[in-house]
Amino acid sequence: MAKRSRKKQSLSFDERLQRAADEAREAARKLPIGRERDALLKKAKQTETAARINLWLTSAGLQSPK
Repeated sequence: MAKRSRKKQSLSFDERLQRAADEAREAARKLPIGRERDALLKKAKQTETAARINLWLTSAGLQSPK
């Protein structure tokens, strides 16, 4: 069985998601209106949604079922 390479992340998951969204939006700004730009903007929106969901799931107010 192949061994998985492990890498210690220097940024938190939330920071990596936000950075990915920012990079996608910046790349979209440089493109003319079209499918590729729309795809990048969709990716940015999905990434920001994932960050919000992760924040909600890891919040202190969320309690496990009893």
